[in-house]
Amino acid sequence: MSFVPADFAIPQGFRTPDFVLRPLTIHDLIKDYAAVMSSRERLLGVFGPGADWPRADMSLEEDLVDLGWHQGEFDRRRSFAYTVMALQDGGGEGECLGCAYIYPAERAGYEAKAYCWVRTSAAALDEALFTGLRDWVAAQWPFARVAYPGRDISWADWASI
Repeated sequence: MSFVPADFAIPQGFRTPDFVLRPLTIHDLIKDYAAVMSSRERLLGVFGPGADWPRADMSLEEDLVDLGWHQGEFDRRRSFAYTVMALQDGGGEGECLGCAYIYPAERAGYEAKAYCWVRTSAAALDEALFTGLRDWVAAQWPFARVAYPGRDISWADWASI
């Protein structure tokens, strides 16, 4: 069973007055690494209690491997990672503000699970990113039920499903 139908056109993201969400690629390495490593304490546990990402000693090369994996999964339509970039005057991209991910859900009753994070210096945009992601997934993706662990369902409840 495929995560998304073969004829489904994968959404390429969305734009707000504050940021653009678009597919994450290896070309985002430098900006992604800066966002991740400058916000390590904030990001610990974003994928669940006890998750050790990002490790304090994560190298640039390890982040490149991670981004390459995400890009390959996106290309194979198995999971979808997006970067969140600040907008500069004139519409260009500034620094990486965070990321968002859509994965197949391994829990009964859900078709997908989604996560998002923002760097420490963009913490004020956390709710806007989450709300935008949730609304975009509901409007543009073919899933009837999506979980947002740690957001709309507690980690304890998610673990018990």
